[in-house]
Amino acid sequence: MKEIPLRYVKANQTGIVTFVIIGLALQQPWIIAALWVIQIVGLLTEGRLNPFVAIAKRLFPVKGAFETQAVVLQRFNNTLAILFLTISLILFAVGWQVAGIVVSLMLLGAAGAALVGYCIGCTVYYQYKQLLARRKLSNS
Repeated sequence: MKEIPLRYVKANQTGIVTFVIIGLALQQPWIIAALWVIQIVGLLTEGRLNPFVAIAKRLFPVKGAFETQAVVLQRFNNTLAILFLTISLILFAVGWQVAGIVVSLMLLGAAGAALVGYCIGCTVYYQYKQLLARRKLSNS
C-alpha cells in the first residue's frame, strides 16, 4: 500500500484551514475558489502540484523513519474536502451566503479536528468500508 508522510498531509490540512479562515474573515469566496483549484490539482496530480505539500517538502524534508497515512485515505479525504468546497462555492454563487459560510465552517471544523488528531474523514472512510464488507457478507 502506498503511503504519504503525515507531515505533508498536515501541511495540506493547514493550508485548508488557513485559506478557509482568510476567505471567511475577508468575506471573499474567491479565496475559497482558489483553495478548490489547489485541492483539485493536488488530487489529480497525487499531491505533486499541491503548493501546501511543495512548501512542506522544502521546509521539512523527510529523513529516516516518519509517520505516514495511506494514499487511498488521503485521496478520500481530499475528495471530501473538494465536495465541501464545491457545495460552498455553489451556495455562494447562488447568493446563499449564510449556507456557503456554514458549509465552509464544516470543512474548517473537519480540517481543524484532523490537525489536532481526530480525522473525521478517516471515520467516514472506515464506516464506508464496514458497510461494504457487511453487504458482501450478506450477499454470500
